[in-house]
Amino acid sequence: MARQSDTRARIQAVARELFAAQGVRETSLRQISDRLGLTKPALYYHFASREDLVRSIVQPMVDDLERFVAAREKTPAHDAAGRRLLLEDYFELMWRHREVTVMVVRDLSTLADLDLTERMFDWRRRLTALLFGPEISAAQQIRATVALGGMSDCTVEYAHLPLEQVKDTAVEAAAAALGPATTP
Repeated sequence: MARQSDTRARIQAVARELFAAQGVRETSLRQISDRLGLTKPALYYHFASREDLVRSIVQPMVDDLERFVAAREKTPAHDAAGRRLLLEDYFELMWRHREVTVMVVRDLSTLADLDLTERMFDWRRRLTALLFGPEISAAQQIRATVALGGMSDCTVEYAHLPLEQVKDTAVEAAAAALGPATTP
């Protein structure tokens, strides 16, 4: 007999796949339960609602992003090597969560439903400060948006390519978008 955690993980995997392909709102819990050969009540045993299921899928990315930014804030580095390492590590983090990113981008209302919109902007502001220091000009904010947003987009758009092929080019382009590093 399957353990409860195994069944939860299977439900999450199928839901993630369907949500990414069809959108959260366009995917019924019936589709998920049918794909798994479960009854809807069995699905509800593991997840009280669609929101509960969606949150369980998105939460690991949220937790990883929060830990990533908090850890980097303890040792900020604004030189070229420190910025490059931050970009590489951020890319790898986003690559690990690219299916969730597809799911959220496909149905942007998911951000609002889970109260994530402001958190995402907060992470971007904090990462920008890590890249440029506390005194950030409008031009630097724009450069950081292009760099970080462009890398995130690459994890989704080019997910079919090998990680290193995408990462190397995306990080190089992001570093170029940031411009020369300066010590604050």
